[in-house]
Amino acid sequence: MSAHVAIACGGTGGHFFPGVAVARELQQSGARVTLVVSEKAVDQQAMATVPDLPHWRVPAVGFTMRHPLRFLLGLRAAMKCVRRHFESDPPQAVLAMGGFTAAAPIWTGRRMGAATFLHESNAIPGRANRLLARSADEIFVGFEAATQYFRGCATVTGTPVRAAFRKQSSTNNEPLLLVTGGSQGARAINRLVVDAKLTDLPILHICGEHDLDEVKTAYAKCSAQAEIHAFYGDMSSALARASLVISRAGASSLAELAAARVPAILIPLPNAVDDHQRANARAAGQSGGAIVLEQDEIHPADFSKLVRGLMDDPVRLKKMAKAIRALDAPDSARHIAGRILERLG
Repeated sequence: MSAHVAIACGGTGGHFFPGVAVARELQQSGARVTLVVSEKAVDQQAMATVPDLPHWRVPAVGFTMRHPLRFLLGLRAAMKCVRRHFESDPPQAVLAMGGFTAAAPIWTGRRMGAATFLHESNAIPGRANRLLARSADEIFVGFEAATQYFRGCATVTGTPVRAAFRKQSSTNNEPLLLVTGGSQGARAINRLVVDAKLTDLPILHICGEHDLDEVKTAYAKCSAQAEIHAFYGDMSSALARASLVISRAGASSLAELAAARVPAILIPLPNAVDDHQRANARAAGQSGGAIVLEQDEIHPADFSKLVRGLMDDPVRLKKMAKAIRALDAPDSARHIAGRILERLG
């Protein structure tokens, strides 16, 4: 009977898609995989991109000091839900990809005798993973810098990326500026790009559901030929088309950029927990594959000049594309899947 592995990867695309990459490697090795996701709309959008993968929905509430009771009530509901699923179809291993959606699966899996694993993509681990670390049999990290937060007992694997990002042949003979704020969009990036009036450039703008109408209206006023989406299910093809990306600095996004060899302008989320996006962006900037800007220090006119200068300089873009590959870890998903199956015997 094949091993059953539950992968808790809900909450954001940055947790979900690396989990899918590991799931595919496990499947190729003959294991059975079930994804554990939240009830958030972003998870349902993401699940629609992998309809063949079975999944369980689990209630989850992020932790904040202002609403600790809400978190505890949500966690209790999640524990009951997860236990019901695990009792009906027990996993032999549970892999958590980060975020508080992973708490109930890890704790419940451990109590039921499953092997437990943790993956942290960011250079500075999130609160959930630091809390869950004591309940993990093995910990994997995307950046060397993250090992210090786990008392040196974590293995550096890089962040898993789906195979499609490497299989796509480059189609960017025509220039294209790709704008994305991650799976849920980024209002500050959306407004910066609109205010920079880059309307004469070919743009694919993924703006998130909450800003869709505002961004569409802004482009329409300028008669721009932009391609605008709230969510884009095929990021591998989008990156294959892109000459340059404007993005936040989530670890999963950086891993995809590195796999697809696309240079970027990174604008880290300034209020990210523990400032982990700045730490991620620093690594990308040091590689030479990205330019890092501070959100609160960018003037639209200066930003417009920077973007246009890069888009008009294919030689520089090519050098940046070559440099960003230093962040790529092509064997990450295979390594993690292998360690899970090895522990299961």
